[in-house]
Amino acid sequence: MSLLEVIIKASSTAPTHPDPDSNYPIVFNPDPILLKLKPETDELKEENPIKRVTGWEISQTDAEMIETGQRFFKKLKRKLKNTNTFSKDEFLGMFTSYLEKVGEKVGISVGVDKSDEGYPLKLVDRLGFFMGRDVKSLILEACVTLEVWDTLKSLIINGNVEHLCISNLVHNLIEKRRSDLVVLCVKHLSDLQTYDLMCILKYFLLPPRDGYESLVSVRKEWENQALLAIEKVSGRGLGGKQNSLAREASFLLMVAHDEFTVSELCLHYLLASLDLDEVIFSACVSKLNGEEMMALINYLGKWLRKYEKFPQVAPCPKASSVLGLKACEWVPTLESVVKCLGLVVDEHFSSLVLHSEFHDELRSLEEVVSSLAAEARLCGTLTNLTERLRGEHQGMPAAVMLQNVLDS
Repeated sequence: MSLLEVIIKASSTAPTHPDPDSNYPIVFNPDPILLKLKPETDELKEENPIKRVTGWEISQTDAEMIETGQRFFKKLKRKLKNTNTFSKDEFLGMFTSYLEKVGEKVGISVGVDKSDEGYPLKLVDRLGFFMGRDVKSLILEACVTLEVWDTLKSLIINGNVEHLCISNLVHNLIEKRRSDLVVLCVKHLSDLQTYDLMCILKYFLLPPRDGYESLVSVRKEWENQALLAIEKVSGRGLGGKQNSLAREASFLLMVAHDEFTVSELCLHYLLASLDLDEVIFSACVSKLNGEEMMALINYLGKWLRKYEKFPQVAPCPKASSVLGLKACEWVPTLESVVKCLGLVVDEHFSSLVLHSEFHDELRSLEEVVSSLAAEARLCGTLTNLTERLRGEHQGMPAAVMLQNVLDS
């Protein structure tokens, strides 16, 4: 029996309902196409075990979806050639109609009335991943050209941005001064290239005046998260551990929000998203000019002084999932800040030494870093002492354990 015959037999005899006594109760339904495959020839040639098959074809639903996408792509591309006669409303009408047809093909209902203001966004949320690569690319172009920002925001959040479109999208958003959407790209697009990150870093270090208007939502988001943390602490519905977590998160968000400008709040996302890839960050930092370097050093200096002033502040990754405080995921750690500052010094050491305008700030940071280093050494000693006490003197009274360690 050939391999094809084995597959066809297994497909035709596959159960439609799980066996309750089986160790593997999940039924893997075979694709019907396997039952239609046939050998191209009945001749058996032992010297060539690989045999061609015929009968392969995509399903009717897939074929209809591809055809629908191609028609929409051609129509939208034709419309975009003359944007003077192509309005936002007409584009949204075309786009929603296309997604509605896709939903009908795959049998997915959005469950929102068409007259609802957020209807197109719901369609993107539920059906956006069914769009083809070319269609996604053209829709992004249309959203930027016609400035349909709400739809573009939904596309970014839902990950409907192809890798090849990211650089062009970031560049266009910076040109359009849509700082809030640039932040969304940092948060939701995981495969930003080094050049894209460098452009974003330079943009937020010295944002243009007309780029601040769209940053209001970023400041508001951090404020809402900080207020939510305070409400969690003051509320009575949390248990002991959750209340303690809420307190830690409230301190963390306070430190991340206070005294930072709105553009520096955007740098939080960038610094946290890089996850301290030293190669990428070094490449980004190496392209900064003197003014941008000073802005970055001042920003990192704020973080160092914050961590020196509030040594109890620590990362709270659980606060995001347990308490809904998503901003806790985007607070740079002390380790990240120190490494970034070290990379800045390494990349621009000569410039920092030769230009006196950097000297005062660096001397100030030297004192802060020395203080943090001394504290780290002390904490390391206490940690080693604690581990030794736990490992060697379990069951002893605390005073006896401490005396034994001191005597040794």
